[in-house]
Amino acid sequence: MGLRHERRAQDAILRYTHRHMESAAHTEPGSRPAPWTTAWQRIPGWLKDVTLVALLYFGIQAYQGRDAPSGQAPALASLDPAGAPISLESALAQAAGAPVVLHFWASWCGVCKAEESNLVALATDRPVLTVATRSGDAEAVRSYLEKRGADFPVALDSDGALADRFGVHSLPTTFVIDGDGHIRDVEVGYTTELGLRLRLLWAEHF
Repeated sequence: MGLRHERRAQDAILRYTHRHMESAAHTEPGSRPAPWTTAWQRIPGWLKDVTLVALLYFGIQAYQGRDAPSGQAPALASLDPAGAPISLESALAQAAGAPVVLHFWASWCGVCKAEESNLVALATDRPVLTVATRSGDAEAVRSYLEKRGADFPVALDSDGALADRFGVHSLPTTFVIDGDGHIRDVEVGYTTELGLRLRLLWAEHF
């Protein structure tokens, strides 16, 4: 899933950020520091650390979601673990104009397991379609769901073709798709249940 490239990007972002922060803290002898440099030097150390972490986080997020589509969502159709047809089109139709959460996950993904309960809770009253990416065949996915007690709609993506179509490089990745089939939000990594609900409300009303 491009793990090597992600690590390289993270390292590059960190090096770039530190290089520019260090240049902000030092000036040539006899030169007059730029106003923004002086302002940066006055910022408390803990706030600088928070800023660096935030820059790194959003930089990684942008890189991981670099190939995610925008506008109209690509077609997505597959089978569920029971062998029945399942698709994004049918999920949107059943939602009757409400936005749908489209969630890509894998059985071997630790963050996906941590987020799993959020999707289960959300699916009790909100339209949710999940995609089991590179997680084995129907029997393997069905067994996993039973052991975990995960009760939400699942489309099989054993070869990762659906994830590739949506530009998914890291898991979990979550899309919010409005009633017209347009992608309104993309989130890579862990998302709380509240965060998911707020994204759905935004897509529904704005």
